[in-house]
Amino acid sequence: MAHPAPRILIVEDDPRLAELTAEYLHANAFEAAIEHDGARAVRRILDSQPDLVILDLMLPGEDGLSICRRVRAQYPGPILMLTARSDELDQVQGLDLGADDYLCKPVRPRLLLAHVQALLRRREAELGKHQALVFGALRIDNRLREAWLHEQPIELTGAEFDLLWLLASNAGKVLSREQIFTSLRGVGYDGQDRSIDVRISRIRPRIGDDPEHPRLIKTLRSKGYLFVGDAP
Repeated sequence: MAHPAPRILIVEDDPRLAELTAEYLHANAFEAAIEHDGARAVRRILDSQPDLVILDLMLPGEDGLSICRRVRAQYPGPILMLTARSDELDQVQGLDLGADDYLCKPVRPRLLLAHVQALLRRREAELGKHQALVFGALRIDNRLREAWLHEQPIELTGAEFDLLWLLASNAGKVLSREQIFTSLRGVGYDGQDRSIDVRISRIRPRIGDDPEHPRLIKTLRSKGYLFVGDAP
């Protein structure tokens, strides 16, 4: 079976440059979508979860650095940042905020393609370490970012999948809320945020767990959560 073409999202306010980049990527077996407005880019990235984002630094509505900072905790794919400025501080800031690579405009198409391919190869190698997990009728595939129960696809948001994968890939190990927040968001738990609890309450019935008497994802009072990989 042929693998689906990698999906690239180009966040670029120059329409001509964005179209040329998309055409070049299409010609090299990629799917390419374009977002011109920085103010819409965060939601577009998080909703579509592309395989890679090409992110311009200077954008109307919201700049690339801000976008990178806001999506990084919930978007696991590579971010390749582009800018017309060669200021080293911009490059350092971009990498500090989670960009995986950085190129200065104008960029030759072949060089851009080489960087895109290298980032995707690295991402594939990382995912290959833990590509899929199976627990009875439940299958979770980190490369595809999908899960199935009894061969039926489970509807999960990107954030819900990330949480499920984190718990399942640490089956048999108790994860505190602090550890979960740090892994998923890069920040510590403030003791008040209940978003993790809400997501787990949504995930449980979707993976066939009993919300009242859970056997797969257990809540351990004052300790955190435990994914029981060998649950009957």
